[in-house]
Amino acid sequence: MTVYDFYLFDRNGNCLYYAEWNRRKQPGISKEEEFKLMYGMIFSIKSFINRISPKDVHDGFLNFKTSKYKLHFYETPSGLKFIMNTDLNVGNIRDVLQQIFSSIYVEYVVKNPLTELGEPVTSELFRSKLDEFVKGLPFFGTRASS
Repeated sequence: MTVYDFYLFDRNGNCLYYAEWNRRKQPGISKEEEFKLMYGMIFSIKSFINRISPKDVHDGFLNFKTSKYKLHFYETPSGLKFIMNTDLNVGNIRDVLQQIFSSIYVEYVVKNPLTELGEPVTSELFRSKLDEFVKGLPFFGTRASS
């Protein structure tokens, strides 16, 4: 099992942070275009789920699978969107994304007086703590055939 990449978007679709670890294929488009496509897809999936759900959706959508990867999604009440792509064998990691928000984003971005909220995250401390956390996940370094 493995982690491919991570995106952090604000409520307006701006990518505040991106990191990749074991991503093997590059998309062939600019990062800015990739960010727009990712946010647009998330926006569309959320809208679709909210419209067709037979009852009120509290958690909305948590993840989806393709034949090659699994996308995991967590949204905070303030509209921050945390997205992590992993291989197919990784289970539900909503708690992992919540922990990234509460233990890393809040601690090293929100509580940092030098950080402007709503701006791209440039904190080296945030980057290193996120990297350390992700690399410490039990599913980070184990490879599965795909």
